[in-house]
Amino acid sequence: MTLREYWAQIINACYLDDPNPIQRWRSTHAEIRATVAWINALDIDRLNIRAEDTDLWISVGQQRRWTGGSPVNIPSFEICTSPDWRGTNGHISFSEPLYLNGSVMHGVRLVFADGEVIDATAEEGQKQLRELIATDRGAARIGEYSLTDGRYSRITRFMATTLYDENRGGPAGNTHLPLGHSYEDLFTGDIASTTPAQFAELGFNHSSIHVDIVSTTDRTVTAVLRDGSTQIIYADGRFQND
Repeated sequence: MTLREYWAQIINACYLDDPNPIQRWRSTHAEIRATVAWINALDIDRLNIRAEDTDLWISVGQQRRWTGGSPVNIPSFEICTSPDWRGTNGHISFSEPLYLNGSVMHGVRLVFADGEVIDATAEEGQKQLRELIATDRGAARIGEYSLTDGRYSRITRFMATTLYDENRGGPAGNTHLPLGHSYEDLFTGDIASTTPAQFAELGFNHSSIHVDIVSTTDRTVTAVLRDGSTQIIYADGRFQND
């Protein structure tokens, strides 16, 4: 992109070309918060993410909440949680490049077994990818799972900046799967009185890194609820709550 094209993406992404950007953000965040409330009420046990070259299972874990629609970051469209890393199994491929510390990794594919990355490949930058995963023990585990509804985001290009890339839009929205540290503030219990050992027992991951890897491939996300029933929560680039 030229610098002018890059700025055009930012202007679109932040609704700065809207007649009333503040009101647009307020209404967007209200809709996202309604979706968050819907997901939290489902009492999800596990998720199955299926897409082209992706079949991944994630355990949400005990005492977790989903969050999204925060005005802390602009743009911010994602809805996410920090799962129990131990229940991650299967494989996932990422359509978007990963730009990190001056290196670009293309065609990243990860295979998980019992929560750990057991195979990591990339069409370009495989050495850097494997070095990233070897940073520490927690770098081979997930710290978050996130989905972005394609109806909100107007980012259409790879930006090489995490804030924009994790909010990438398009017809299929995006999913991103960060390797590394969990968000302990997504624990529904008393955070202040919970020790690091107790967080570890709940499956919150600890690492010195938290690196988002993004895919915009069309996917279907099916939730297995704690009562054993199933429900599709995301398909065709949007959450299925309407």
